[in-house]
Amino acid sequence: MVRAPLPVRDGLGPTRVRMPDSSPFATVLEYLVDRFPQDAARLREKMALREIVDAVGTPLIEMSPLIPRSDIYLYRDPPIEPVVPFPMPILYRDDNLVVVDKPHFLATTPRGAYVTRSALVVLRRELDLPELSPAHRLDRLTAGVLIFTVRPEARRPYQELFADRKVTKIYDAIARHDSSLTLPTTLRSRMIKERGVLRAEEVDGEPNAETHVELTAHDTVHGLYTLHPKTGRTHQLRLHMASLGVPILGDNFYPRFYEVAHDDYSSPLQLLARTIEFRDPFTGDLRRFDSARTLQLPT
Repeated sequence: MVRAPLPVRDGLGPTRVRMPDSSPFATVLEYLVDRFPQDAARLREKMALREIVDAVGTPLIEMSPLIPRSDIYLYRDPPIEPVVPFPMPILYRDDNLVVVDKPHFLATTPRGAYVTRSALVVLRRELDLPELSPAHRLDRLTAGVLIFTVRPEARRPYQELFADRKVTKIYDAIARHDSSLTLPTTLRSRMIKERGVLRAEEVDGEPNAETHVELTAHDTVHGLYTLHPKTGRTHQLRLHMASLGVPILGDNFYPRFYEVAHDDYSSPLQLLARTIEFRDPFTGDLRRFDSARTLQLPT
């Protein structure tokens, strides 16, 4: 990973912008103003303040030439965002890890409309840990155990645990109860999610997603399901539950998409990352973290 030439500032790292292969514009500033016309005035201010730099940290000026496929860096102005009105307790903290109990509706990392109100930026600011980085990710709508690394030196060993499938993850979900389903069962399918497309989909081909599904309790109308994902594809659990015919309650993506206002917290997705367990890459100890949150069958 290429290290950015600007440090984290107020919990946010700089944004990288890659110059195009070819362009009618002679300078970096001309290109940026054309690409981001709504930010033209602020871009000129940032350039004048020498806050836009090249890949080695040299400040650019108004006449700096556009070099094809080069990278430039700048701090973006954070949007005005609603505060997600739910706590994020810290479950564990040491020199390598910060483990939190993420609430529903809070994004893991800055993305799109969720920048300063992401778990990463909130924790960097509150704990004064500018190098904090996620070891893995949870969907914005999913609650539960979320692990961050504190030191850059610890980042790769923990991230590789997730990449190499050496982490045991257990989720709880609430969905409609279907007495015709034969459970437990293991679902295997091929999932893809294209960049810029909201929903993932199952397609023909070699399976790359696997989930073991158990029914833990039910009241004949709704069921509490325990999910054991072997893989970690985007939206895997949501898509697999929908493919069983029992989509997770509160899921506005599967089986079909419907709009929900960003500040509507009335129907959280009933999916909880309950437990994460792994052998620590530094100490060799078995580590287990459990969410203090629970899901309840609707009354």
